Amino acid sequence: MRGVTRALVVPVWRTLPWPALAAAAALGLLVASVPALTGAEPAPWQTLVLLRGVALIGGLGLAFLLDDPARHLTTPVPVRRPLRQALRVALVAPFAALWWTAVLQVAPAASRPPAGDLTLEAAAVGVLALAGAATAIRLTDEARPGPAVVAVLLTAAVAAPLLTPEGWALFVPAEDPRWPPAHRRWPGRPTAPAP
Repeated sequence: MRGVTRALVVPVWRTLPWPALAAAAALGLLVASVPALTGAEPAPWQTLVLLRGVALIGGLGLAFLLDDPARHLTTPVPVRRPLRQALRVALVAPFAALWWTAVLQVAPAASRPPAGDLTLEAAAVGVLALAGAATAIRLTDEARPGPAVVAVLLTAAVAAPLLTPEGWALFVPAEDPRWPPAHRRWPGRPTAPAP
């Protein structure tokens, strides 16, 4: 199995949606660096909103990661789809981590909320995007489900803060006492709702 995986690296690398990933990465870095480029000193809540937006941009790029125009041609190959998808994720994961590190470095440090908690939020968005893409591939014959996943992810990003019950708030400012419980919920750990 290891030899097969090694043999797949180059072909999978060539079929990755580099334009979509690069566009999301460049746009995210540009948005994160706006305060530095303009000389602005945003308030902590503004930096938080900015970085959450950048995390969403990264998630939107990852929504295209499992797009495979040759999906119907590779159906009869002996390597199962989950292995090929896991290889795609493994090839892009180091670049995503490096990109997020760069985003945190160019964001205003004086008003930046805790980096670990923001990284948790960004990782959750990325996992949701990849789960949406994997689900779309599993349930449809679409070779490029990325655009549909982007639409669902954007809708969820707008609806989640509005529809989440107050006691289960996920999108709170860093100075809010609900910040620690919210970040226990982000990875799916249950917490009691606030009274």
